[in-house]
Amino acid sequence: MGTQSVRGDVPAAPVRAARQDGLEQDGPEPLPRRHVVFAVVALALFMASIDQTIVATALNAIQTDLGAELTWSGWTITVYSLGQLIAMPMAGKLGDHLGRKRVFLVGIGVFTVASLACGFANNIYVLVALRALQAIGGGAFLPSATGIVAEHFGRHRDRAVGMFTSIFPIGGIVGPILGGVIVNYFGWRTIFLVNVPIGILLLVLSAKLIAESPRKPAERIDFGGLALLATLMLATMYGLTNLGRGVTSPWFLVPELCAVAAAVFFVRHTMRHRAPFIPLAFLAGRGFGAMNVLNLLFGGAAIGFAALVPLYAEERFHLDPLAAGTLLTARAIGMICVAALAVLTLRRLGHRLPMLIGFGILIVGLFLMAVPPPGMSGYLWLSIAAGITGVGMGMSVPASNNAGLQLAPDQIASIAGLRGMFRQSGAIIAISVTTAVMANSTNPAMAQAHSFVVLAVLLVAAVPLIWTIPDHRGSW
Repeated sequence: MGTQSVRGDVPAAPVRAARQDGLEQDGPEPLPRRHVVFAVVALALFMASIDQTIVATALNAIQTDLGAELTWSGWTITVYSLGQLIAMPMAGKLGDHLGRKRVFLVGIGVFTVASLACGFANNIYVLVALRALQAIGGGAFLPSATGIVAEHFGRHRDRAVGMFTSIFPIGGIVGPILGGVIVNYFGWRTIFLVNVPIGILLLVLSAKLIAESPRKPAERIDFGGLALLATLMLATMYGLTNLGRGVTSPWFLVPELCAVAAAVFFVRHTMRHRAPFIPLAFLAGRGFGAMNVLNLLFGGAAIGFAALVPLYAEERFHLDPLAAGTLLTARAIGMICVAALAVLTLRRLGHRLPMLIGFGILIVGLFLMAVPPPGMSGYLWLSIAAGITGVGMGMSVPASNNAGLQLAPDQIASIAGLRGMFRQSGAIIAISVTTAVMANSTNPAMAQAHSFVVLAVLLVAAVPLIWTIPDHRGSW
């Protein structure tokens, strides 16, 4: 009777309206053990995100133990970011076509073996090469894990994905704190070796618990497009990281010229290839072009911001390193407190309103970072500003993640990989340009304050793009 009335007696429009409001939801049924699977893939993502920043606290120890130059020690961080830039879109594409579980397991295996080898590296050059391999494994986690979560939660995937993808920034915040403890008590090699038992546990649990994902019809992978994209990203980011070190030689232009040439050939190749590695629609199509620009700027303002705040606190307000590091905890608290609420309201509010509010709050936090504290200590003022940026992130991240994924729900892993690539690129650009400006400034602290204002202004200019993204209420 009830089924009959829904199909025939009750008009279709009210049923669709109810579903759009989140009162009744279409979609596949959630799979058993989905919450355990969520915990497993979340642990993998958390481990990969921690390793992006945990090494920062060990640079001096690595430099001393291996007899390395500081620039080469710094490459243990840089190469991890560059490796993830390439791995994310590659893993996303392969996950959609070869199966997300398979790509996820391979990523865990590569990450675990590379971590073990890093722990026994006997010179800096080997360590940098192994960090690149570790980044490829870690970069495979985000896109494939996003697809796995979406598949296991069925019609509730919008909420699960919104909460799941908020883990990555938190891991980046915890990394330096955890790294400081490990280096002080156990040595820098333990930073890598601690990943080995966790990786083995994740391999066993993932193989047993994660359901096989459906694969798309087999097609030839566009290795030419992949090679051109890798050349484009590596050349661009290599040039920018050199700029961040204050390199002013004309040779700086060589990698950027290579990047321009790779970009031209990549676009031509993509337009002509029958099944390109990244379709042009995903780069500049309706909704995608705006989301890519927003993700690039968000990466600079949110991820890059996290790397710059402790240095800013030490330079301008003369805080000690421990106090400067705890400012990121204030941001994490603000983000965690808001993210869960933002996820629960997504179906009723849609994507645009939370993104507008979140970006607005993030902009305010960036501006507050740059201005002098009004009658209070620098630490308290920076804590308030950092907490405000965390609230903005907590509001905007779940909405922006879902806004991109619902544009092509059948290619979730590919979209997640592309999103990660643009956000990581934004972070590297923001850090490199800011540090280059600081290196050539007579007042580095104020130069960094001005960089926060510039990031805020860029976000203000990008806000109109949010209105071009298709709004969506209900599940997807």
